Amino acid sequence: GRAALDRLLAAAPGARAEVRRLDLGDLASIRAFADGWDHDRLDLLVNNAGVAMVPFARTADGFESQFGINHLGTFALTGLLLPHLAASPGARVVTVSSEGQRFARLDFDNLDAERGFRTTVAYGQSKRANLYFATELQRRADAAGLPLRSMAVAPGLTRTNVLTGGANSRRGRLYRTLIRSLMRLAFRPTPEGAKTSLYAATVADLPGGSYVVPDGPFQLRGEPVPRHGERAQLDTGTARRLWDLSEKLTGVPFLPWDHGGAGRPLP
Repeated sequence: GRAALDRLLAAAPGARAEVRRLDLGDLASIRAFADGWDHDRLDLLVNNAGVAMVPFARTADGFESQFGINHLGTFALTGLLLPHLAASPGARVVTVSSEGQRFARLDFDNLDAERGFRTTVAYGQSKRANLYFATELQRRADAAGLPLRSMAVAPGLTRTNVLTGGANSRRGRLYRTLIRSLMRLAFRPTPEGAKTSLYAATVADLPGGSYVVPDGPFQLRGEPVPRHGERAQLDTGTARRLWDLSEKLTGVPFLPWDHGGAGRPLP
C-alpha cells in the first residue's frame, strides 16, 4: 500500500492521499476502518477489492472466502460508511462485479459452500451478488430520497495478480505458468480494465443503477458502455432476499437516514 501511495504521489505531486488498513475478510477490520473515518463526508466509494477462483477457505468470521470477501465485506463496508456518503450532495458507490456473473445463479441453499464447493461457482455467485447489491442499493437510496448513485461495473479480462497472487500463489508451478501464459495472450493491461470503474465514477450524467461493461464480445474487452438489461438488475425479489440475508450475516443493517430533513425511512 505504501509503495502504491509513493507511485501515486510521484505521478501527481500535488495530490492529498493516504493509505489505511482494511481487510474485507474480517468484519472487525471493516468496523475499525469505518469507525476511524475522520473526514466530514465521502463523495466516492469504489468497491474494487476481491479474490477470484481461490481454493476453499473461510474468512475470519467463518464465511466461504469468495462470498465473504467479494460480497459480504463489500456490503458491510458500504453500510458502515453510509452516513458519510449521505453527507455528500452527490455521492457515488461503484461496485466491481464481473462479466462472469452472467453465467451464475444464486443458490441460497449453498451460498456459503455448506453443501459442496466449486471455486468457479462460488466466484460467479459472489460477483452476481455484487450486481444485485449495487442495483438494490440504488432502489433503496431512491426510496429514501437520497441523492446517491450506485453503479456496478465489469472490468473485462484484465491482467492483474488476482489469479496468481494471494491464496492462488500456493497452487503450484504448473498452474502459475499456465495462467500467466493465458493472461499474456488474452488479458488486457490493468489500465484497460480500470476504464469501466473510472467511467462509472466520473461520467456526469450516468444514472444510478447503471451497469458499465466493455462493449466488445461477451463483455471481455472494449470501451465502457452502460448496460441496463441484465437479469440481475431486474430481479427485485432475489435482490431483496440477498439484502436481508446479508444484513443478518454481517450484523450491518442499513438504517434509515435523513438527508437535509428530506429523507424517508428505508423500506
